[in-house]
Amino acid sequence: MPLTSDVQAFESHATDAELDDLRARLAAARLPEAETVAHGPDRWGQGVPLADLVEVVNYWRTGYDWRSFEERLDRIGQFRTTIDGLGIHFLHRRSARADATPLLMTHGWPGSIAEFIDVADELADPPEAGAPAFHVVIPSLPGFGYSDKPTTTGWGTEKIAAAWVELMGRLGYDRFLAHGGDWGGNITTVLAGRFPAHVIGVHSTFAEAPPGLSTDGLTATERQWTEETHHFWRHRAAYAKQQATRPQTIGYALVDSPVGLLAWILDKFAEWSDTEDSPFETISLDRVLDDVTLYWLTGTGASAARIYYESHNSLDPDLRVEVPAAITMYPRDIEKTPRPWAQERYRRIVHWRSPDAGGHFPSLEVPEYFVHDLQEGLGAVLSATS
Repeated sequence: MPLTSDVQAFESHATDAELDDLRARLAAARLPEAETVAHGPDRWGQGVPLADLVEVVNYWRTGYDWRSFEERLDRIGQFRTTIDGLGIHFLHRRSARADATPLLMTHGWPGSIAEFIDVADELADPPEAGAPAFHVVIPSLPGFGYSDKPTTTGWGTEKIAAAWVELMGRLGYDRFLAHGGDWGGNITTVLAGRFPAHVIGVHSTFAEAPPGLSTDGLTATERQWTEETHHFWRHRAAYAKQQATRPQTIGYALVDSPVGLLAWILDKFAEWSDTEDSPFETISLDRVLDDVTLYWLTGTGASAARIYYESHNSLDPDLRVEVPAAITMYPRDIEKTPRPWAQERYRRIVHWRSPDAGGHFPSLEVPEYFVHDLQEGLGAVLSATS
């Protein structure tokens, strides 16, 4: 990629002193007593069980290798640019294929660019000749990872979407595809709705419907989806309310204590993944620690939480997506939208999948399916626009 004064190459490198400090804090951690629920199906009922946390902390302190993660980021290609006064970090993996299409991939919380680094190479240069190829761009959200932390309010999803259009333009990508889940899916929706001249089409694992739709006519499965989503927001979303109302308060613990940060994030990897007892049934321990360590070393526990303060429940109910959309509803995700409801916002759904396995972190849980589904879905989007 030809660099300009607007875009600079970047290398991530934690100092040995920072890594030593992390290990010292882990060794000196003061832990609570064990949970009071019995072992069995409900052993996560009060949050991360003590025995599980102790095991992960010990590995984080004595076995985990942060340097290998840094090397993988550098191999993909890291850059920074400043948009509206804020430094934005991103990965950029150009394809060798002449027919490749630019693809912007946006992560969510408690994720990061770590969600996509295992799939970037295959998306850029797929081994199958018939699969579409992409120039992959993976930005770190404002306040996350190596992007700057906003110092004023205003960096909500609408402003982020506009910044992503500017970012892609600086890379020479006036028109591009976009993918996202969680906050990334929200931002991808805003991108497609607000900037259809730039967004060819989208793939999303998030398809928030306009409010107030009736369950009349839904299948039994679709009705169950709406009930599960409602139950989630009513009974399991305390983290979102906390971060939407008091991100600064929880932020002190997340930036000061690596064990506190780990527990806050590990709880979501466990609850939101398609597993029975532990997230490590499908997601490698190293991948979870890549994500958590990135939050720790960049001190972004508070700044990342503020995306909830800026944008919780803020998706414009009147926003409509007219560009082609591919949507995948993974069975153990926390929000699942029936297709009839999704079609009220996404007006041209050209690819719809509800696979048998996978949760909120499909690129980490079921990476092979995730890549194939992304290729197939975006292929359908490209076909619909050709």
